[in-house]
Amino acid sequence: MKTLSRQTSFARRSFLQLGAAGLAATALPLRAAADAVDADAAIREIFGDKPLNEGRVTVKLPPIAENGNSVAITVAAESLMSPDDYVRRIAIISPRNPIAEVAVFKLSPHAGKAEVSTRIRMAGTQRIRAVAEMSDGTLWHGSASTVVTLAACLIG
Repeated sequence: MKTLSRQTSFARRSFLQLGAAGLAATALPLRAAADAVDADAAIREIFGDKPLNEGRVTVKLPPIAENGNSVAITVAAESLMSPDDYVRRIAIISPRNPIAEVAVFKLSPHAGKAEVSTRIRMAGTQRIRAVAEMSDGTLWHGSASTVVTLAACLIG
C-alpha cells in the first residue's frame, strides 16, 4: 500500500512540475512581446515617430552579469563626427526595468568619437537596445543580450 501511495505522490509531483514548466514556457513569449512594446514606447517618447534603421550601432555587454546592480555597457555608433556628419544623441533602453529609458547622452562633433561607456542596473536577463540619432535626423539602432543571475530594479 505504501508503494502505491509513493507512486501516486511522484505522479502528482511530476504533473505539477510539468504544468508549471508549461505555464512558464507560455509566459516567456508574452513577456518578450511586452518588453518590445515597452522599448518601442520609450524610443517613441525620446525620438518621436521617426523610422528606425538597423545597423551603425554596436552594443557591448558581458554575456553573463553576476549582479544586475552594476552591468558594464559600451555603445558605439558609426559616424565621422564631423560638423556635417555626427551623432546627436545615444539612448540606452532596458525594457524590463521599471523605467525603460536608462540614459540619453548628447554628443557633438567635438566629442571626436561616437562612443559611450557606463554601468547600468538591470532587472533580469534581457536584450538592451541602443538608438543613435544622427545629425541628419535619421535613427539607427543595435542591441545585445546578457544573462543576469541576480536581478536589480525589482518591482515591489
